[in-house]
Amino acid sequence: MKLLSVNLGRPRPVPYTNQPDGVTAIDKQPAAGPVRVAAPGPKGVGGSGLAGDTVCDTRHHGGDDQAVYAFAREDLDAWERELGRSLANGCFGENLTTDGLDVSGALIGERWRIGPTVVLEVTSGRIPCNTFQGHLGERGWVRRFTRKGATGAYLRVIEPGEIRAGDPVEIVHRPDHGVTAAMEFRAVTTERELLPRLLAAGAALHPEALAKAREYVAEHGG
Repeated sequence: MKLLSVNLGRPRPVPYTNQPDGVTAIDKQPAAGPVRVAAPGPKGVGGSGLAGDTVCDTRHHGGDDQAVYAFAREDLDAWERELGRSLANGCFGENLTTDGLDVSGALIGERWRIGPTVVLEVTSGRIPCNTFQGHLGERGWVRRFTRKGATGAYLRVIEPGEIRAGDPVEIVHRPDHGVTAAMEFRAVTTERELLPRLLAAGAALHPEALAKAREYVAEHGG
């Protein structure tokens, strides 16, 4: 298991974003050298956990619990076959393009050591937005991505440091609750009856998903 690329985004104007200033940094490009990784601060204040990576919409993206976004090259390859077009590393807005790692199947609270020092922890799946759809230029993309459910994973920074393309990825902690990033994604989008099962992930779960699970249980029971 390894990093194929570490991808950074720079803001640029586009016609398809809902941002008031009309800019997005979703089109991320592989970095040539090492990249510093650290917790960016709370959502709404902090942006990306990667130095040199811009988060334009801090209302919905970035912050400590969404500091890093990872997506598997294997899933990009599957989309290439389905869409009939090339998809470069970083084109899904991911910071980390991985090889040999089941990112969507990673457990909430699972920890990865990347390179010699960095440790990241899985918090949730990624919910697609209209900016993502506009960036790819695929009609009905939000619905299509949601239906497939290979969502990738958001991660928080447990131990900071530097990472670069080619670094090995090692799973150093794997919880036994069975709540994956893909399950969390389905629970908060299309299969809300799964929400009570998310509570097994405890405090490792993204706070917004945890709140939704608790609200559901309070209203419907567990």
